[in-house]
Amino acid sequence: MKIGVQSIHFSADSKLLEFIQKKANKLDQFFDQIISGEVYLKLENVEDEANKISEIKLIVPGGTLFAKEQCKSFEEATDLAIESLRKQITKHKDKTRAKLSEHKAILSESEATDY
Repeated sequence: MKIGVQSIHFSADSKLLEFIQKKANKLDQFFDQIISGEVYLKLENVEDEANKISEIKLIVPGGTLFAKEQCKSFEEATDLAIESLRKQITKHKDKTRAKLSEHKAILSESEATDY
């Protein structure tokens, strides 16, 4: 899966980029039809320690999935966002399967009545 990473107001090191790519690639085992993804890493100017924001957007057939997390480190924020996306992917997959099976049932009914 192709993942684009943009770091806003700082430059991300290669270890962080590799970590994000590795975590994002694990989403492929849940849904292999992910088209692409964008990751936005932001530093927020607040006094709180949890000032690192990770936003992940995935393009899938039939829509877009999005997760945003704010934590003390980018790794932790990315982990939580990936976990949130994993849940969204399974939900999206179940919905599309239900629609497909419903469509197939309607088609088989209409074929049975035609004869």
